[in-house]
This record gives sequence, structure tokens and C-alpha cells, in this order.
Amino acid sequence: MSYTVDQLLLTSLLAAANALGVGMIVPQAVRLNRLRVIDGLSGSWVGVGLAMNLWWLSYAVQGRLWGLVPVSVGGAALYGVIACQYAAIGGRAAGRSLAVGALGLAMAPLPFLVLAGWTAAGLAIGFSYGLQFAPAAVAAVRSIDVSGISPSTWTMAWTEAVIWFVYGSSVGDPALVVGGGGGAVMATVILVRLVAGRRGPSRPTPSTNGRSRSPRWATAGC
Repeated sequence: MSYTVDQLLLTSLLAAANALGVGMIVPQAVRLNRLRVIDGLSGSWVGVGLAMNLWWLSYAVQGRLWGLVPVSVGGAALYGVIACQYAAIGGRAAGRSLAVGALGLAMAPLPFLVLAGWTAAGLAIGFSYGLQFAPAAVAAVRSIDVSGISPSTWTMAWTEAVIWFVYGSSVGDPALVVGGGGGAVMATVILVRLVAGRRGPSRPTPSTNGRSRSPRWATAGC
């Protein structure tokens, strides 16, 4: 009976982590669509998020960790949506920021995979997952206006990270332990900054001929 209860608990944690991992991205996408501002939002974080979900998908498939597949596929798809929105709103500078994250910071696990295989790469992926939130945390701390950041996204991100830490500890997966712990720390930094609120004058709402601009999905270039 104890084994059954433990398995049920782990399954519940896995289901919750998958739901939060995908669900955390939705409020940010909705906020970008509604406000069409990217103040305080890091393009590098978006790029890293897209690439890291693809890394997790590869790690899950090769290790037959099927519980990680849904959140990895869903996360990659939604980060792709945010990347399109971010680039459409911010222009070329935003596109460069996305590229730095996706092609630069997120490539850290590649040398470990080439030189030592998936075991070492898994640890690098977990460590990179913790650092995945670092650009977002730095941007949030340095920004005067954080109106572009969704509090719901980071509340769910913190909860998801803690669940992965607990789940990884339970099943003995160092990659999930490292990733969950690091992710929780970074999400905490962002939440503290959001609680502190604005540090400067409010940003005027974009308008056309005195009327508020109607929100629409930013799909340019995608």
C-alpha cells in the first residue's frame, strides 16, 4: 500500500508539473497580446526557453522519460508564440535578443553531450534550466517599468520549479533536482521585483487618433 501511495503521489506531482509548465507561459502570451508592450521582458529568456524545452524533449526521449514529453512539446510551442509576439512588437533589436538566448545561452549543454554523452548533458540541461530564468531576472531587476511581465507566469514558474525539484529528488534524477532548485531561486527574484512594483513614471498606453489600440495577435515574421 505504501508503494501504491508513493506512486500515486509521484504521478500527481508529474501531472501538476506538466500542467504548470505549459500553463505558466499562457498568461505572458495573453499579456503581450493585450498590452503590446515588452517593458521588463527579456527576449533572451524567451529564446532560451524555446531552446531549453527542445533540449528537455531530447533528454526525455533518449532516456524514455515520457512524463517530460508533454510539457516539453507544449512549452516549446508556446515559447514560439511568445517569440513571434516579442519580435513583432520590438523589431530587429528584439529579434537579436531572441537569437542571443536561443543560439547562445541555450547551447551550453551541447559540448557536454558531444564529449561525455547524455548523462553529463542531462546535468548541463538541468543547470541551464535554472539559468534559463536568469536573463528574465536580470531584466526585471534592472527595468524601471515591469508592466510587460506577467505575475501569473512567474507564480506558476516558481511552483513548477519546486515540484520538479521534489519530483527529481524522489526519483533520483540530478538534472531535475538542479534545474528545479535553480529555477525556483530565479523565479523568486522576479516575484520579489514584481511585488516591489514600478520605480518610475507610468508608460502611456499606445493609441491612434486618441483611441486605444485594439489588441491583436502579433504574427509578423512567423
